[in-house]
Amino acid sequence: MTNNILKVEGLTVYQGSHLAVRDVSFELLPGTDTAIVGPNGAGKSTLVKAVLDLIPRSAGTIEILDRPITRLGHLRHTLGYMPQNFIFDRSFPICVRELVGLGWTKEGKRKNSFFSSLWKQDREKSVAVTEALRRTDAYHLQHQAIGTLSGGQLKRVLLAYCLVMPRKLLVLDEAFAGVDVQGAADFYALLNELKREEGWTVLQVSHDIAMVNRHCDRVLCLNQSIVCTGKPEIALSPQNLLATYGPGFSRYQHQH
Repeated sequence: MTNNILKVEGLTVYQGSHLAVRDVSFELLPGTDTAIVGPNGAGKSTLVKAVLDLIPRSAGTIEILDRPITRLGHLRHTLGYMPQNFIFDRSFPICVRELVGLGWTKEGKRKNSFFSSLWKQDREKSVAVTEALRRTDAYHLQHQAIGTLSGGQLKRVLLAYCLVMPRKLLVLDEAFAGVDVQGAADFYALLNELKREEGWTVLQVSHDIAMVNRHCDRVLCLNQSIVCTGKPEIALSPQNLLATYGPGFSRYQHQH
């Protein structure tokens, strides 16, 4: 047994005939916040989808909580995922509270009668959903149809979805895409607060170098393969960014 939340070794992924990710290896320790940065087409989203077993890999091994990802079983609910684009039919009749409730699962402990157990689970679920919405400042949206939410509101609701059950690993793929600068800063502050309270380990894809430098513990610079890795002050040096992005790279200078 190790103390790693995630261990990736020799991961290679093809998309058709295109080599998207080549021989990537890294580990995540509990409670850390690791960012994956790199140019468009570098394989960042492909990497996180492969880590979550959402797309097939050509080579390599992935272990989460010391188990191969394909044999994670009931521990899969300890993973939270926020995709870059949450695609859905905006006319679909589901409200915020119902969506967040879909993130709650519980194996019934049938110490009493079957119906008593179901009632208890419904009550636990209701309490968990309410608490998650309150903690993400989204409680006032609970009865609103998800198709009417703004980009920033939807991000908070998806974070509540991840919060409604205890998670060990939270994976964010460009979680701030479609959110303005102030909205991204507010969301990051909320994420950091919840990360400390919940003890989450975070793996995130980001284009915002300034935000990564301010908030993350570790950085993976990726361009198909890992160019460099380390603490932000090392990985995000001008030399490493040049090696990762090439001479045409212009750093984000958001003022948060």
